[in-house]
Amino acid sequence: MMAAGGCWLLVLGVAGLVYGVPPGRWMQAAPGDPSMKTLMKLAEREYNAESGREEVYRALAIQDLRKQLVSGILYDFTVFLGRTLCKKGDREVLGDCHLHSSDSLAEVQCKFSMLVVPWMNETKVLAKTCSQEDVIKEENKPSSSEQEGQSVKAEAEMLETLSLFKDFVTTYDKKYKDDEEALMRLQIFSQYLKKAKEIQEKDQGTAEYGITKFSDLTEEEFRKLYLNPLLSSQPPRPMKMALAPAEPPPAQWDWREHGAVTEVKNQGMCGSCWAFSVTGNIEGQWFLKNGSLIPLSEQELVDCDFVDQACGGGLPSNAYEAIEKLGGLESEQDYSYLGHKDRCSFTTNKVSAFINSSVEIPKDETQIAAWLAQNGPISIALNAFAMQFYRKGISHPFRILCNPWMIDHAVLLVGYGVRNGKPFWAIKNSWGKDWGEEGYYYLYRGTGACGMNTMCSSAVID
Repeated sequence: MMAAGGCWLLVLGVAGLVYGVPPGRWMQAAPGDPSMKTLMKLAEREYNAESGREEVYRALAIQDLRKQLVSGILYDFTVFLGRTLCKKGDREVLGDCHLHSSDSLAEVQCKFSMLVVPWMNETKVLAKTCSQEDVIKEENKPSSSEQEGQSVKAEAEMLETLSLFKDFVTTYDKKYKDDEEALMRLQIFSQYLKKAKEIQEKDQGTAEYGITKFSDLTEEEFRKLYLNPLLSSQPPRPMKMALAPAEPPPAQWDWREHGAVTEVKNQGMCGSCWAFSVTGNIEGQWFLKNGSLIPLSEQELVDCDFVDQACGGGLPSNAYEAIEKLGGLESEQDYSYLGHKDRCSFTTNKVSAFINSSVEIPKDETQIAAWLAQNGPISIALNAFAMQFYRKGISHPFRILCNPWMIDHAVLLVGYGVRNGKPFWAIKNSWGKDWGEEGYYYLYRGTGACGMNTMCSSAVID
């Protein structure tokens, strides 16, 4: 297992350790360098794509190969290409194409400058010149000063990415099993930064997106480990509709200020958000009825709700029914969270809270606000499109990017208000205090952003 410090040794010289390239210095490649085969294939592809010739050419050898660590690995080399009997458009594999017998057509010599960024799966041809004038379009060739500028810019970008990755690994105490995984996570991290920048540019609110503890996960990994696909793929159990309050909602409200919200919890790498959303709601309801705020057990639901799928996801409506059938919830202290399904060990003599029924809350946001202020925190579900990248502020993604019908995460609505002229919902998440604003997500209020109004519910305690 590679700890944070060990990982940063890799980061300091990603190419140095993995590819044998010292940072910032040109180094001559030894014969048989493993990169040669890759470079030959890249040169073949580039030459044949740019060539005005009818025949296909095959790389035969590389000479004068040198490399330098900048924003990736910068390669300079000379390649010799041979003319084959194959024509462009033929279906033969290039390696199966026989060389032409004419000595005069056997070789073309090209000089290439290529930038290969292995952790981004990118290759850029910075310069190329060949011995035949009709092969390369010289007008596209950058000048030496332009090449130098590209190299300096690329190096600066690499150093910034590596520095950010170092801080990320240290801050979140990341551990990778070996150099290969560390390099893969660096590649994902680099792509993540680009995605976060895109989301930042398109957001309509005041949110800041960037590095979070999930920055080394692909979006697919993140969805699998932390989200809940059942919310949009299965219909909720029918519930009685809650009565909308007759009085309009106050201008702002926050149940944290009134003692009805427990500390932010952490579901870990388990899609049990549905359980955290429901227990958070019941914690608030129990406090309002009995005056005591008790952290309740999510693990009981993970283990004993046999309708839902534990870490594979679930629906709040099913969870309410399971709690009614079980006879209540134990406390977090008595039935502690494990983050994976275990044998159901619920006992009725340890019940700390019970419910009598559950209700669905109307989708109108004004009514949601009024019900919340009068009755307590609400279990809701939303589309977590931007949450992997969220750091702080009021998130307001475009509707087309955060489809309200593709809800995949259950959370707890605890309040609402206005910040810097932007109306917001205050949402308690279950990814720990080291995510978002001390574990909270602030979402634009008034447009049904990310489907936050499509699955609102609460337990009822008589």
